Amino acid sequence: MKNLMNIKSQKQIADHIYEMVLEGDITSSMKTPGQFVHVRVSDSTEHVLRRPISIADINHEQSQFTIVYRAEGAGTRKMSALRTGDSLDILSPLGNGYPLEKNEHVLIVGGGIGVPPLYELSKQLNRLGVKTTHVLGFNSKKDVFYEEKFRTLGETHVATADGSCGTEGFVTDVIGDLKDDFDLFYACGPKVMLKVLSETMDLDGYISLEERMGCGFGVCYACVCETARGDYIKLCTEGPVFRKGEIVL
Repeated sequence: MKNLMNIKSQKQIADHIYEMVLEGDITSSMKTPGQFVHVRVSDSTEHVLRRPISIADINHEQSQFTIVYRAEGAGTRKMSALRTGDSLDILSPLGNGYPLEKNEHVLIVGGGIGVPPLYELSKQLNRLGVKTTHVLGFNSKKDVFYEEKFRTLGETHVATADGSCGTEGFVTDVIGDLKDDFDLFYACGPKVMLKVLSETMDLDGYISLEERMGCGFGVCYACVCETARGDYIKLCTEGPVFRKGEIVL
């Protein structure tokens, strides 16, 4: 579904990381955590391809949702200059999100810009009575965001590669020290992180990939990946969330 969304607020929350709150009727269609929006940055042919950005928070009461993105290319830098009252052309909600399973205690692992969709996931799991423990990985203290938001939902740990915040190292260094028993894990982040988690954790789980996409609804075949069965699927329509072991990382 395509719609023009009103920007209610935008602010920088970490190094090159921006949080934008949008308002519009399309919010009522957003139900499943892990889905994404496809953003038309401008009408210019310079930015003709949309940008896929995960949904970080859904507020149905106010018809608002939040996206968090990194301003690193010309298109997202243009987005970061938008202000309250501006509008964005949005296709949403797209993709398959995380299944909400009623477990006792789950582990939620995010890396960098893969952290945002896990916030809405944790909120919805909490509402189901599921205990959540969060491990968030970043390069440095200047890159850390949403730590306090996750702390309101459950035990939260931060790892930074340079040791400037939380545990020095990677999310796997934190996970190795956790004593809790988990029923399941959910993860989103760089492919190398997802690969290590899938290969080393003795847990079933769900992973969400960060990929560039052309159309966002399965026409252009720009986001094809190989499955464990040896065939190919499109991340935008059959993902971005998959069960552990379902696709080749």
